[in-house]
Amino acid sequence: MSRTVLVTGGTSGIGRAVAERFAADGADVVVTGRHQDTVERTAKELGVRGVVCDASDPAQAGALAEQLESLQVLVNAAGGLASAGPGGGSALDRVLAQWQAALAQNLLTAVLTTSAVQDRFTGDGCVISVGSIGAERRGGSYGAAKAALAAWNAALSADLAPRGVTCNVISAGYIAGTNFFQGGMTDERHRTLVDETHDKRPGTVDDIAATAYFLASPGARHITGQTLHVNGGAFTTR
Repeated sequence: MSRTVLVTGGTSGIGRAVAERFAADGADVVVTGRHQDTVERTAKELGVRGVVCDASDPAQAGALAEQLESLQVLVNAAGGLASAGPGGGSALDRVLAQWQAALAQNLLTAVLTTSAVQDRFTGDGCVISVGSIGAERRGGSYGAAKAALAAWNAALSADLAPRGVTCNVISAGYIAGTNFFQGGMTDERHRTLVDETHDKRPGTVDDIAATAYFLASPGARHITGQTLHVNGGAFTTR
């Protein structure tokens, strides 16, 4: 019997690669995203189910859970660099808005989705959340949200492991070929990030997808409450 795999933020970048990896294995994959056109296009291209859902909205997260009869794998891949939107108010108002947006996109999406669907897990399940090297270096509000994601994951593991559900974070380093930097990647910055690795190459979305697939495999059943760094040996203390 095929596994049901839910991938939030599954229409692009890491999330899409994860969805594609599990779909290739014959899993019943459900991808979510905030925009109907990208959700429909991804679902058609990958041969998976698509659901429009803003995972930072409790009502939408709850509605998503209602569409799942059972679940074996949850991959929280929604997130990214947040914008506070149009300017307005005081400088502190803008700081608050930007931080709230970062937390909503990179922490609360995982918390709300997991809370909504956790009763759908059957048998050996797993929660995999996509973190970032930014949690430990120069990450600003984005990094702080990803650091909080790892702290939440440790507590979640203690709650769900007795029910047979493992919970882990994949802390990704620099991943080339995504829209994460929103057009801000330069050749110089690319070279700097690659030079920081031991293997002298950028990460790929397939690196993260393969790690997620392993964490959902029988060989990873005793791995829980962990943050796995997938960054080519890039220094995390700078």
